[in-house]
Amino acid sequence: MRAQPEPQADNNFIIVILDSLRYDSFMAAEPKVISKLGKVEKRYTYASWTAPSHYNLLTGLLPHTSPENVYASEYYKEDFLNYNKRLGAKGIEFAKMVPGLWLPGLLRNTLGYRTHARVSLPVLNPKTGINRDFDTFQLMDSHNDMRAMLPTLKFGSDRPSFYMLNVGETHYPYAKPDEDSSMWPRISGVNGVFKKLDGQTDGDGNLIKDEEAPQFFDQDKLDELRERQVDTVRYLDGVFEELFDSVPDNTHIIITADHGELFGEAGYFGHGPIMHDKCFEVPYLEGKVR
Repeated sequence: MRAQPEPQADNNFIIVILDSLRYDSFMAAEPKVISKLGKVEKRYTYASWTAPSHYNLLTGLLPHTSPENVYASEYYKEDFLNYNKRLGAKGIEFAKMVPGLWLPGLLRNTLGYRTHARVSLPVLNPKTGINRDFDTFQLMDSHNDMRAMLPTLKFGSDRPSFYMLNVGETHYPYAKPDEDSSMWPRISGVNGVFKKLDGQTDGDGNLIKDEEAPQFFDQDKLDELRERQVDTVRYLDGVFEELFDSVPDNTHIIITADHGELFGEAGYFGHGPIMHDKCFEVPYLEGKVR
């Protein structure tokens, strides 16, 4: 990668993405520590599953407010200009976002940031296309242990740092790090489907019927799963307290989700090939902890 310029911004910048966390699950958890960061908003993601939503976030477009009677271009202008305040910068040259349309590139190669990613879900592993203009990009050993990320976060005095943290506790099966989640069937996402699909077809490329495939959850199980997601937010509230205590004073933090989750509404579970409000409603808050 190219050499970095002298820093053009004062603040460290962290985006925490709570994977699959729908807005009303966050509100039901009533997290005390997280909520100290700023006003909690209901916003909407641009995509219904992890990979495209993270790509979108890294273009600089955060979950939106779905404003009425406004051209998208006018909303984008206001959204992008907020980065001056977030980063403690003066007059960011947004033309430098063209043609790459890539926030980590702007942060690293124009504003002088060190850029880092810590991800929990393998669909975001370092071999994927979003690993561009990052100084470090790490897939964590566990898919559900935000606390393990904290010792890896380093902040220098010579230049600001950017971190993208993809947190997996809030993703199915909504398990805390020390919890045995084997009671829940393994439901593959895109990454898992690709890994197994060749062994699930016949010689003509037709899918072989799996007689042991898990039955779709009944509503009692779906209600239990919803409560499990809520419970992970209560658990993560304590982890966020550790994060807030560990970051330097000049650190701006955004907490949001990449998409929501369905728990039986209209016959749906999960996210992905779903067009439903609850798949796009996410919490959003930002600010400095001190």
